[in-house]
Amino acid sequence: MPKPSLLICAALLAAVPLPATAAEFVVTPTVVAEMKAVFGQVESRTVVPARARIGGTIRSIRVSEGSEVNEGDVIATVVDDKIALERQAADAQLKALQSQLQNAQKDYDRIQKLLTQGIATQSSLDALRTQLDVITNHVVAAQASKAVVEQRAREGETLAPATGRVLTVPMTPGSVIMAGEEVARIATGPYYLRLSLPERHASEIKEGDTVLVGERSLTRSLSSAPSQARQGTIAKVYPEIDNGRVIADVEVADVGDYFVNERTLVSIPVGKRSVLLVPPQAVKTLHGVDYVRISGAQGEIDVAVILGEAIEIGDGPRIEILSGLRDGDKVVLP
Repeated sequence: MPKPSLLICAALLAAVPLPATAAEFVVTPTVVAEMKAVFGQVESRTVVPARARIGGTIRSIRVSEGSEVNEGDVIATVVDDKIALERQAADAQLKALQSQLQNAQKDYDRIQKLLTQGIATQSSLDALRTQLDVITNHVVAAQASKAVVEQRAREGETLAPATGRVLTVPMTPGSVIMAGEEVARIATGPYYLRLSLPERHASEIKEGDTVLVGERSLTRSLSSAPSQARQGTIAKVYPEIDNGRVIADVEVADVGDYFVNERTLVSIPVGKRSVLLVPPQAVKTLHGVDYVRISGAQGEIDVAVILGEAIEIGDGPRIEILSGLRDGDKVVLP
């Protein structure tokens, strides 16, 4: 029968886990997009001017640069002193015609009563009826003229032609303005990024390519961490080359809070290249030198490598190896 001490040692050995076999990663060439950093400028698809509908003096301006406005909001008020005088003249003319209409109606009623008594003639009644119709039409015309004057007075309010952000307000209260002059410029969106690329990239970019849009320099404070780059899509590549530059538009979400004409960094694909990639955990740094452990016929050895950029692919994050590894090497993962 085995001794108790031997049984205890056997139990301890059985409880100790055996070392796990290290995983291996086979290095193979991977084709990735060659990215180029350029500056994109935020622009609005449409910029609508808000124009004065009448000439006069600007009494007040209710918006400033950066204000959010809705379609139909009052932006400024233009006053023309001549409109008040024209309104008074229209009122006086309408009152005079209404008085003439009342007298003509009384004369017509009187002649009609006398005609029933056989005192007046039918021709007199027809003449008064014609006069009454003429004065009635004059009253209608005067009312229409007064409505035109009142409409001109209401047009002194300059309205926002669309919903958006006010870019510029070139006028100030007290300025004299003519009908049709610009009171404010409103960016209605949608917003996009306009890229200007060298001519040599004209054949390499195409609609639908994915780009990376960098963070805004104004949105990061000193205490906050940098935000991740956002993805955008090349929506349009213009066929005309201007001064050796090809123009492209990029659509990206949440670009509406940018300043119009603000510039931001954009990385665009301008080609493809074959690289060797390894998982980040395969790289270890010792005394400032990067190493990758590979498995060969003579066992495992550490190989010094030169690292490139970090690349995100479908299998996860990878690190580019510029030198030190070859196609087919088996990398030992910790």
